[in-house]
Amino acid sequence: MIGIPKAFASSSAVMPARTCADALRGKDWTRLVRREKYEVRTELRRRPDNVKDVKVMEHDFTNLRLRSEDVAEFAYAPVACKKAYRMVVVRKNITVEKGLCRLIDEIRYFFYITNDLETPAEDIVFLANGRCNQENLLEQLKNGVQAMRMPVDNLLSNWAYMVMASLAWTLKAWFALLLPEGGRWAELHHREKLAVLRMEFKTFLNVIMRVPAQVVRTGRRVVFRLLSWNPWQHVFLRGVDQLHGCLRC
Repeated sequence: MIGIPKAFASSSAVMPARTCADALRGKDWTRLVRREKYEVRTELRRRPDNVKDVKVMEHDFTNLRLRSEDVAEFAYAPVACKKAYRMVVVRKNITVEKGLCRLIDEIRYFFYITNDLETPAEDIVFLANGRCNQENLLEQLKNGVQAMRMPVDNLLSNWAYMVMASLAWTLKAWFALLLPEGGRWAELHHREKLAVLRMEFKTFLNVIMRVPAQVVRTGRRVVFRLLSWNPWQHVFLRGVDQLHGCLRC
């Protein structure tokens, strides 16, 4: 493990994470460079004028401006843990402005704890920032399947309803994560996998779950005949093959 302060090598379990981050030396930090959100496949266009910044300065509003980001790591054991884990920390250098005046420079830390010892620290940060599209969790789980709108009248029933709703939503994530990505069309399959993972729950129900089919028993076989088609049918069939292989194992 790199980047752990020698003073806290044996006492990181009782020291707050911020104290450990403050004790890191300058050489322990490396500049964090954010990657481009997407690749521009056409000609670059000129950015439009930032009207928002102009209005903020005109009305003397307080503005937080990010100047730089640095990343480091150290070993850290939470209070209830018997072993140390890898703690990746991002240090944000933020300037507080008001109108045209620069007030103070503020340091903020963002911590990411993991047991992954191989992935570079900056990749851990990017992975955590884009983890499983958590921004969809509130919208789809709590509003889409209405996990927080319990129609029952006691705590035990409310808990059971929330568990069932959560499992129904999690089924979509499980199905997406089980989709294979290898083979000749690995890049296309990867994009489809991410699309299913980000898919709204209602769409998932309509294209994957609510597929009309006819069940025919003939001889020693059971034949399922799909009675409709949608653009996600090939993804559905690949998922069925993957699940069938898992069940056989």
